[in-house]
Amino acid sequence: MMMAMIGSNKAFLMSAATATAMNTWELFNSKPNVIEKKRNRASISYDAPKRKLPVLLFDVMDTIVRDPFYQDIPAFFGMPMKVLLECKHPTAWIEFEKGLIDEDELARKFFIDGRDFDLEGLKDCIRSGYSYLDGMQELLQALRDDNLEIHAFTNYPIWYKMIEDKLKLSAYLSWTFCSCITGKRKPDPEFYLEVVEHLGVEPCDCVFIDDRPSNVKCAVEIGMRGFCFENADSLRKDLSHLGVNVSLPNI
Repeated sequence: MMMAMIGSNKAFLMSAATATAMNTWELFNSKPNVIEKKRNRASISYDAPKRKLPVLLFDVMDTIVRDPFYQDIPAFFGMPMKVLLECKHPTAWIEFEKGLIDEDELARKFFIDGRDFDLEGLKDCIRSGYSYLDGMQELLQALRDDNLEIHAFTNYPIWYKMIEDKLKLSAYLSWTFCSCITGKRKPDPEFYLEVVEHLGVEPCDCVFIDDRPSNVKCAVEIGMRGFCFENADSLRKDLSHLGVNVSLPNI
């Protein structure tokens, strides 16, 4: 009888050990499935929305905003444009646009002969000359309403903030690529490549709009699509050929 009890206990212990081993096997072999399910749930829950393309890159001066340089500034100094170009320093404005000098240094260097002038008066003159080009505010509104990504891509100094203060362009675009911030100017190809890298898109995913053919040519050469700006109506037609919605709102 004692032997029967020992045999029975051995059988029980073996069954318990076998069950424990099977449970352990099932536990460790079920983990990957559990983890995989969690991964799947995570990927479903946190997938980012697909980015809407194309990304629009706008020059600002004489593409969106009237540039006061050609009429207002010569009038401020009381001299024809030809004379002004002969008198002003050949690189001071470019250095200012690239953020290499501040406005006080610009005032000191603006004229070759170093003559003084009213810097604040010049800024007031420039500020008063800013205005939207005909139809461009409405076009930007339509593009924004279509949830398109729009960035400024402009050669301009820190005075772009005066444009923003007056015209509130940031309601329609981001002041992302200004020469005074990047230290580069169009049509430097490095500037264009830096823009593409920053955006994390392919050049072909960008549409560049500028009033200067040389700037558009560089954009096309690196693989962007480019339009040379003439007016809001022609740009609207160009964009519509890409399937971009340009139904104009009332502003």
